[in-house]
Amino acid sequence: MTIGLLDETGLRLFAGIGVVLILASIVTAVLSAAMRSERYASLISNLKMRVGAWWAMVLMLLVVLAGGETITIIFFFVLSFLALREFITISRTTQRDHSALVWMFWIILPIQYFSVWQHWYGFFAVFIPVYAFLFLPARVAIAGETKGFLQRTATTQWSLMVCVYCVSYAAAILQLPVALELGKVAADGSAIGSGGPAGANLLMFLLLVVQGSDVMQYIWGKTLGRHKIAPRVSPNKTWEGFIGGVLSATALGAGLWWITPFEWWQAAGLAFVSCLLGFAGGLVMSSIKRDRGIKDFGALIPGHGGIMDRIDSLCFAAPVFFHLVRFFFSGA
Repeated sequence: MTIGLLDETGLRLFAGIGVVLILASIVTAVLSAAMRSERYASLISNLKMRVGAWWAMVLMLLVVLAGGETITIIFFFVLSFLALREFITISRTTQRDHSALVWMFWIILPIQYFSVWQHWYGFFAVFIPVYAFLFLPARVAIAGETKGFLQRTATTQWSLMVCVYCVSYAAAILQLPVALELGKVAADGSAIGSGGPAGANLLMFLLLVVQGSDVMQYIWGKTLGRHKIAPRVSPNKTWEGFIGGVLSATALGAGLWWITPFEWWQAAGLAFVSCLLGFAGGLVMSSIKRDRGIKDFGALIPGHGGIMDRIDSLCFAAPVFFHLVRFFFSGA
């Protein structure tokens, strides 16, 4: 049985995630009943919001993947739009940058995702880092405002790279050559060239590994964390949390080899690299927030902050995961 991009493997995976969330909800309810003291109120409230948000995010992803490739690409388009808006909101831009921002939101972003939708790998791989990179500072220069020019243009270019270019690779995972090869229909070839369940399973693999690493780093850090990695950047990140989280998520990736075209050790290797990059993404975004004097990029997701607070690790992991799989598993 196949529903949109979800085959039986994908549906079983979501069922497993549902079981985990049910257990998390039960544990939260038990802790809430056992820890009634006022000093635990904030912890329990945050835990409830986090578990509730995970229920909403998992159900949303289920609906999106069930809707097919186009719906999934639109979903990541919206994520990029919201993340870019959060990033620009906290950035030092002026009224003279308005035209460049219009280009970013309403022209460059749609072109990037349209090219992903059309499977134009040769175009979407270079459009932003080459053409948009050269165009934006020229457009800002035409406005005539030179004060803070380098900082302003660097901010717009970097925000576009992280929020749009990097995130778009998550959607592009659906069309990796190895996924399309697995999705071929021998009889009439009707599935060739379109994102299918194999690509969706690869996307789910990356999301589970990267987000699982975030969760496990949080848990290991709260329980065993003693030695801080970069206290001025992110006081809650510890070496114990980092090592425990990365190793736990790597083991999770190895255990999920059956939803991928990889051997278990290949899945573990890709999971390990993705977790390291995810950690780097979180640390970089924390540095940006400290620089701007804010705790979160936004408040759209209860208990998690804004969109960028939730996908910071995915921004760094998605493009590298895409290219590693494309290079080593497709011969492309």
